[in-house]
Amino acid sequence: MSEHPIHEMMVTAMENLKDMIDVNTIIGEPIETPDKSTIILPVSKVGFGFAAGGSEFQGGQSSQSDDQSQSGGSSYPFGGGAGGGVSINPIGFLIVRTNEVKMVHLDEGTHIVEKLIELAPQAVEKVQQYFQQQNKGNKKQGQQQDQQSKESNQSTSTPE
Repeated sequence: MSEHPIHEMMVTAMENLKDMIDVNTIIGEPIETPDKSTIILPVSKVGFGFAAGGSEFQGGQSSQSDDQSQSGGSSYPFGGGAGGGVSINPIGFLIVRTNEVKMVHLDEGTHIVEKLIELAPQAVEKVQQYFQQQNKGNKKQGQQQDQQSKESNQSTSTPE
């Protein structure tokens, strides 16, 4: 039994799409700095689509025999098409150093969560400093109140 013509179209289109897209399309080839201390990897967002369709048309004389139509072959002429597309958008660079890995985005709006994660330790440190200052202020205020209360006790407890 021969394959339906749309099958061949779909296989051809998918093979061509597969040839265009591989892992190096998303994470590009590494670029190493001359001093060998840093590796830069380009990062892209990849999208692709695929469509195929066809129809058998009734009418006209068929050149195929009735035996073929009963064995699964079509006795009608076929018309169809297939297509696909790929979209590749660079989004940033992954910078790998000895002690650090950093993502540098090309679009400033795409990395809000990453920025929050980067700023979290600094925010925690600021909050800790604030509470430490508050505790020191409370201790000083408490010491001043104790000293004032001792002074007032001494001035009121003088014998007559």
